[in-house]
Amino acid sequence: MVDQIRPKVPKLAVIMDDAEPDVLAYMTFPKEHRAKLHSTNPIERLNGEIKRRTDVVGIFPNDAAITRLVGALLLEQNDEWAVQRARYMTLETMAPLSDDPMISLPVVAR
Repeated sequence: MVDQIRPKVPKLAVIMDDAEPDVLAYMTFPKEHRAKLHSTNPIERLNGEIKRRTDVVGIFPNDAAITRLVGALLLEQNDEWAVQRARYMTLETMAPLSDDPMISLPVVAR
């Protein structure tokens, strides 16, 4: 596609050439992960839940209170994603991507 637009819009073609490694980075992941990487829906859903919960509180007494609430929501979501093997990337499927041969779950998660 870039070669087709290069004669008409050379500046755009250069930008697209430079962006190619970033745009196609997900292709280096295993095939079973690609469907999960192409969408930002889980992150958008999580951000919506954070917004909903913080709107309920309204005014926080300090930054630590915000950090505790959002941290608790993130931990809860992490736990949900960890047990939903069909919807999230498991540690076992991520292991081949790591240079560290001793990948294991943190002690807290066991």
